[in-house]
Amino acid sequence: MEKIRRHIIFYGYVQGVGFRWKASSAARRFGISGWVRNLPDGSVEMEAEGTERDVEDLINALENHAWGSVERIESEYIPVHGDYSFEVR
Repeated sequence: MEKIRRHIIFYGYVQGVGFRWKASSAARRFGISGWVRNLPDGSVEMEAEGTERDVEDLINALENHAWGSVERIESEYIPVHGDYSFEVR
């Protein structure tokens, strides 16, 4: 299957609730490579690479959770990098 890569920013109550670690765990579960990190404005930035469906499943898993609160998501397609792992930065 063809891989895609998306740059994603999650806004809301997403820092201080284990969001990056849950993102990393979910990314590994879906076979996604890339990275996730906190931004100074309180949002969380991520790049996720995998199949279209797996990346969508990852975003949905992080949006629909029992911890924190995602108020808004911005996402755009970017070039594939060919990463092999998922990193918490």
